[in-house]
Amino acid sequence: MRRSTRLSVGAGVVLGLSTLFSPLTAGAAGLGSSDAHAVFVQTNDTSGNQIVVYRRGAHGELSFAARYNTGGLGVALTGAVVDKLASQGSLAYDSTEHALIAVNGGSNSITEFHVDGTRLDDPRSVASGGTTPVSVTVIGNRVYVLNAGGTGSVQGFYVHTLHPIRGTARNLNLAPGLTPQFLNTPGQIGLTPDGSHLIVTTKANGSDIDVFSVSPDGALSASPTVNPSATPVPFGFTFNPAGDLVVAEAGTSALTTYAIRANGSVTEMGSVTNGLAALCWVAKAGDHYFGANAGSATITGYSIGAAGAPTIVSQTATDAGTIDLAATPDGSALYVETGGADVVDAFSVGHDGSLTFTGSSVAPELPGHSGLEGIAVS
Repeated sequence: MRRSTRLSVGAGVVLGLSTLFSPLTAGAAGLGSSDAHAVFVQTNDTSGNQIVVYRRGAHGELSFAARYNTGGLGVALTGAVVDKLASQGSLAYDSTEHALIAVNGGSNSITEFHVDGTRLDDPRSVASGGTTPVSVTVIGNRVYVLNAGGTGSVQGFYVHTLHPIRGTARNLNLAPGLTPQFLNTPGQIGLTPDGSHLIVTTKANGSDIDVFSVSPDGALSASPTVNPSATPVPFGFTFNPAGDLVVAEAGTSALTTYAIRANGSVTEMGSVTNGLAALCWVAKAGDHYFGANAGSATITGYSIGAAGAPTIVSQTATDAGTIDLAATPDGSALYVETGGADVVDAFSVGHDGSLTFTGSSVAPELPGHSGLEGIAVS
């Protein structure tokens, strides 16, 4: 096997209450720098969730900076093999507010950190407004949480205070108790770039794209507009520069684009199937889009034309169990979690949508975590 960028991010021994939020590495207090760029990886450990922080260099190379407890617990959904949260966006970073938000699926809570380069401080946690939070989205001073437990729900909070936003507690009315659990929980929550709509994918529990309208004060419409997806099991998604929705649909491993209307309805613009297994996650890097195929250990690269139709431009092997992924703000590097190998693979992104494995050498962390999921880049 080729050499990996090994970020094995175990939880280790859960510390006492006095150190739950302390950086767990010698000399970490001196590692923060407001002009440093970082990759944040969530361990999602059921014995103690942690965020592992890596400093990233100019060419995408990574070096360990610190490890922080969130104060909560991770979770492993029943039936999940490589993607224990079975979601995209369980860790979210907002550069304007310098806020990093993590879900604690096993504690029914979220934790916010203030980000100063590679240093995390000022942690605070709050109940997520439901059970089993699996995904978060943040824009400006608002964060919205997707709770996967029961019939599913969403809840909004103000960044920094984590006070609930009035008029944001909404039930998704999904069918509870369907099996396998990991396939029937909702997949992702996300705000459109202009903040006017909130999107939720339901995966196999309806195979729908739910769209809430967002008022200027952050409140949500009483119920979403429910749109059937073009192909089954809509999972992760992102947006193109025009604000159109780009969705990974796992049932047929199709990438599908949708225009979002003011009334919350969506219209398919184009779709392409890659012929691989379990296309579940998608991220934008520069002018291209990259989808993670959990069952095929590959990343598929796409371009999207002016009319919105996606086209496959590359296929790249990863370590086993390709899951959540995130790109640098300038689109020059892509970091991919692999839940089978428990490492993060790092790639440089070519102008043609090709990926080149960078193979940065990173010291391994404590072993034994239950399944990393959640990644963000500053």
